[in-house]
Amino acid sequence: MIEKRGQVTIFVIIALVLTVIAILFYLLYPQIKSTLGLDVKNPNQFLEDCIKDKLDAAKEKVSTQGGSIDPENYFLFKDEKIEYLCYNKEYYLMCIVQQPLLKGHIEKEIKEELKSDVETCFSSLESSFRSKGYSVDLKNADFEIELLPKRIVAKFNHSLILEKGESREEYKSFSVVLNDNLYRLISIANSIIQMETKYGDSETTTYMNYYHDLKVDKKKQSEGTTIYILTDRNTGDKFQFASRSLAWPPGYVA
Repeated sequence: MIEKRGQVTIFVIIALVLTVIAILFYLLYPQIKSTLGLDVKNPNQFLEDCIKDKLDAAKEKVSTQGGSIDPENYFLFKDEKIEYLCYNKEYYLMCIVQQPLLKGHIEKEIKEELKSDVETCFSSLESSFRSKGYSVDLKNADFEIELLPKRIVAKFNHSLILEKGESREEYKSFSVVLNDNLYRLISIANSIIQMETKYGDSETTTYMNYYHDLKVDKKKQSEGTTIYILTDRNTGDKFQFASRSLAWPPGYVA
């Protein structure tokens, strides 16, 4: 019995040691790959790792500021500059749409915000592969940002040729995809803006009844501005903007 217990104890210890080794290998695998020179990434993956967080940050910035990186005509709400997408400084008048092509405007704003980061990432990609012994032929080109249902796509027209020994790889374009439904929030914002131009206000419950995962907050300000905050309940993504339509002077009684 003592001998059998000893054997069981040995097996348990061996199992624990193997488990610990497996966990350590899993945690240290990236460093092991780097040490052995096995961490050469596919260029598409390299670019995604470099750009994706910056794309998300640019999207967050425009989403919280009414669609612009640097708003010019804005309302300061909780220390955030929220751009007017529909505005009339006069009293008693309906607002005028400020960004009739809102989707295209936001795409251009995100692109402008990313320009320097894109240059840096492609330069890093080139340096990384050269340091691993590759011959690199990188031709820089323009890139585009496109808002699509449930995703934001960054398309890069750069071309890349990698050569090492007998191997040769050619890449004619790159893309990075961010899962996000800003496209839908913008579509709803456009609909609200149209109501503001016609009626000077909007009925937000209509949208929430139709989109059950959508939350629409409408914050009325004393001088006539309305702040709209559209939030996707599932992801927490939001888009907020300002409107000033059919405003009444202080003390006015209908």
